[in-house]
Amino acid sequence: MNRRYFLKSAIATLGLATIPASFNLAQDNDEEFWTVEGAILNVHDPVVIKHDDYYYLFSTGTGIHTKRSKDFKDWRIARGYPVFSSMPEEAAEYVPEATDIWAPDVSFYNDRYHIYYSVSTFGSSHSAIGLVTNKTLNPEDEDFEWVDHGIVVKSDRGSNYNTIDANLILDADDEPWLVFGSHWSGIKMIKLDYDTGKQSEDDTTLYDIASRAVHPRAIEAPFIIHRNDYYYLFVSFDQCCSGINSTYNVRVGRSESITGPYVDRDGVDMMEDGGTQITFDKGRYVGPGHNAIFSEDGQDWIIYHAYDKVQGGTPTLRINRLEWDDEDWCYIPFMQSED
Repeated sequence: MNRRYFLKSAIATLGLATIPASFNLAQDNDEEFWTVEGAILNVHDPVVIKHDDYYYLFSTGTGIHTKRSKDFKDWRIARGYPVFSSMPEEAAEYVPEATDIWAPDVSFYNDRYHIYYSVSTFGSSHSAIGLVTNKTLNPEDEDFEWVDHGIVVKSDRGSNYNTIDANLILDADDEPWLVFGSHWSGIKMIKLDYDTGKQSEDDTTLYDIASRAVHPRAIEAPFIIHRNDYYYLFVSFDQCCSGINSTYNVRVGRSESITGPYVDRDGVDMMEDGGTQITFDKGRYVGPGHNAIFSEDGQDWIIYHAYDKVQGGTPTLRINRLEWDDEDWCYIPFMQSED
């Protein structure tokens, strides 16, 4: 579903992390083993990347909310940000009612940081995904300058899909693809041009990779990683943005081809409601969804938001260790069931 940012109130994509040895990870306990702190409230749709001495976190909000941390634990508002001081021109012209920028996705390739961002309004498929780039994330660097490249792909009220929640993935041949989508007919993918970051002129196919048949067809927030022989597609099912009444949860499937078909652990095609659930309500946090994956030295982390019952349903940053079983399916150790 579209991002309702009353919630004011990577990798994530390709970044690397170094986890300080002094951190106490109670990895085998049935409780949360990674404690984030600082500016973690009102974080929705988070994604993280490492640059120099800092981890940078981007999330939904005015101008794209930006935080950073030196230790992957204590998060603070980043100086020299947000990315935009006003709504990006071309996207704002296309969706003039929009006030916030949704679901940024950050990656580094072709010597630049790429942020794909979404502009829309709640409940509408009149939406656009844009691209902004920078040579550095350090605002004190003389090369620090955000360059907006305008709209990459868009949908309108007559479309049977919605252009929000973008994620860039490089395939095994280092070719870039953009996966996106929310509700309607589901999750889509397009091929990108390596040099421009815009849609490829050689392959203009709109690929279908995941869908739900049951109204309101609640599937969104795709994120893809490549591991061993498979591409893994993470999506969020059900209802976001409703505080403690949110029913959001993350599902996963995999494919040997980046364009699918993706199937879940039981072999159900993700074009036919498939998806193995990996996040569940746990303690004070409900509706855990809209994830990104962050990897380093063979360890994967899942980054997402959940709604904190203690804080009145405020969307809050969560980070957990992501593990893999003998059949190469992922799970979160302390979150293996609803119980």
